[in-house]
Amino acid sequence: MIAGIFFFNTKGEVLISRLYRDGLSRNLADFFRLQVIHAKDIRSPLKWSENTCLLHIRVENVFVMAATRQNVNAALVFEVLYSLVSLFSSFFGGSFNEETIRNNFILIYELLDEAIDYGWPQTSGDEALKLYITQKAVTSSSGLAATGATGAFGFAFGSSSKRKANEQDEKTKKALGQITGIISWRAPDIKYKKNEIFIDVVESVNLLMSANSNLLRADVSGEIKMKAYLSGMPDCRFGINDKLLMDAETKKGGALTHKQPIQRRANSIELDDCTFHQCVRLGNFDTDRTISFIPPDGEFVLLKYRTTENINLPFKVLSHLNEIGRSRVEIKVTVKSEFSPKNIGNDVIITIPTPKNTATTKVTVTAGRAKYTPAEEAILWKVKRFPGGSEYALSAELELSASVSLEKKAWVRPPISMQFNVPMFTSSGMQVRYLKVVESKLHYTAIKWVRYVTKAGSYQFRF
Repeated sequence: MIAGIFFFNTKGEVLISRLYRDGLSRNLADFFRLQVIHAKDIRSPLKWSENTCLLHIRVENVFVMAATRQNVNAALVFEVLYSLVSLFSSFFGGSFNEETIRNNFILIYELLDEAIDYGWPQTSGDEALKLYITQKAVTSSSGLAATGATGAFGFAFGSSSKRKANEQDEKTKKALGQITGIISWRAPDIKYKKNEIFIDVVESVNLLMSANSNLLRADVSGEIKMKAYLSGMPDCRFGINDKLLMDAETKKGGALTHKQPIQRRANSIELDDCTFHQCVRLGNFDTDRTISFIPPDGEFVLLKYRTTENINLPFKVLSHLNEIGRSRVEIKVTVKSEFSPKNIGNDVIITIPTPKNTATTKVTVTAGRAKYTPAEEAILWKVKRFPGGSEYALSAELELSASVSLEKKAWVRPPISMQFNVPMFTSSGMQVRYLKVVESKLHYTAIKWVRYVTKAGSYQFRF
């Protein structure tokens, strides 16, 4: 699949390379340097040279390039490159640049050999690789980090104790079992006194409304984050109000009453696309839309999704602008929260653009604080707490200075934008229906916590 991996700096120098298959030309580095690094305009992350496809990404001051001579899935190769960068960053303390690469040649070669075998991706899980690659990274050029009393593979040197040798053997067996097993993202001997799992449904709503209150664009991008502190090897079944799943359950179980199926369809959502964590069994989801998985230990993103149907807008903005001659402008803005009075919007910021030649402003609001900011050419209206079902208004009088520019261009009127954070509310209607945790050996009852948050993405109203 992948014939070689190359790392370049911004000068075009090869920092490190690893060839997995034969047949690559020696001129590939020169071709990549001229056609990509030193090129004025890079239009595509793919380049062809002598029947070889070069796919690259850039992270800070480093170009990471994969070369292949086969007809491979380009998206998969890019996923491998980004996974390698994430793996290196985890070992290097969160940084990945030219300096860390130069200081960690041996560690990078070892990680490349473990992550890719003969061009085929094997594993890029940092938790599994850290179990048996114990060599410490050098995070700065001031000095080398000590590797301690163990070598790169965790074996003790200079010790005659059989007990220590046995402990190292056990650690090595567990590491190899995890890295080569089916569940490489979780160790089998995890134990907690208190078994808990936290679920966060975080959504970002995007909106573009015309000046006539016509909806031009509305979509929601969300993700379901989890923090799992569970003992053993728990098997989890996770249910959301997915339309296809709820329709299948209705057909399978039969309609108990006349109103139940209608109510289920009203509370269900239709996902346009979704991406799962590697722990999810995709075969089960394809057949019956059930989400079953063995979770990793700690924090991870279980699901990323996007929907464009039946978006519940948390805020609506009505605006009116009146230009009085060339020296005065009146602006009136009304913001109304559309969610339940039980919920409260936090840190609401409404940005109202103003003309470039604004000299003085007089602003009055019914709630919060508003101030004209010349650097941003806008009035910033901040409301710390915005209860549901409330309506607040702003009125502003702008005095404009005489324009000395020879080019008399009309004011473009950029859209009004919003920033907000609404807990316990989802614009898509996403709901966690159930989470079942089963551990066949320990038989414990896990404590589950669920939280919903909706944030503003690109939330704009034209006026």
